[in-house]
Amino acid sequence: MEMKEISAVQAAALDNELCLLVNEQDAITGSATKRECHKIGPDGSLLLHRAFSVLLFNSAGELLVQKRASQKVTYPDCFTNSCCSHPLLINSQPEDVITAAIRRLNTELGIPSEQLKREDFTLIGRILYMDTGDGVWGEHELDYVLIIQRDVDVTPNPDEIAEIQYISKDNFDSFMDNLKVTPWFKLLHQHLMRHWWDNLHRLQDIAKPHNIHSFIDIK
Repeated sequence: MEMKEISAVQAAALDNELCLLVNEQDAITGSATKRECHKIGPDGSLLLHRAFSVLLFNSAGELLVQKRASQKVTYPDCFTNSCCSHPLLINSQPEDVITAAIRRLNTELGIPSEQLKREDFTLIGRILYMDTGDGVWGEHELDYVLIIQRDVDVTPNPDEIAEIQYISKDNFDSFMDNLKVTPWFKLLHQHLMRHWWDNLHRLQDIAKPHNIHSFIDIK
C-alpha cells in the first residue's frame, strides 16, 4: 500500500513518463513507467534505469541546491543538487541526457531554455547506485552527472521545489552535515564533488564520461 496520497501532478508523471531501462554497462534494455521504476518490488528489487543529475554553478563558483517539495513521491523535503530527473522514451526514441536536462531545468527551476546552451554542459561522469528510500519508493539508477557554470534566471516550480539557495565551496561540508539530503547527493559529496569543484576552470581535462562509478551497497 502506498504510504502517502500522491498529487495529481506527481501521479501524471509516474504513469505517463517512460524511463529508459539499462543494464550496469548502461546499454538500454527496454522502458518502464516512472512508477514501475521507483516502486520497490515485493522482493525489495528496483528496476535499473537511466537518470541524470545537474550541478549548476554560478559565475562566483557557488552551487545551486534545491529542497524537494513535500509532495514529491521520492525523498520529499530533502535537499539535493540543482536538478535531477530522467531522459525519457519519446515517440519510441530515447531522449539524450542534455536535452532532458534542459527540459527539466526549465520545468523545475523555470530557467529559460535559451539561457542553456548544449555546449555549456560537461558530462563529468556516471554513477551507479541503489537506495530503498522509505521502503515503498526508492532509486536504482545509472546517473549521468552534468556540470554547467552559468548565471541564469531562476523561478522555482512549487510542485517540484520548496526552496533554493546557492552554496559556496567553503560552506558546503557544513551544509551537507546539518540537513536531510538525497542519497545520490550524499554519495557525490562524499566521493566526487570536491575534486570537481576544485577544477571548475578545467572540467574538460578531468571529465571521465565513459567511467561508471559503482556505489551499489555504499551508503
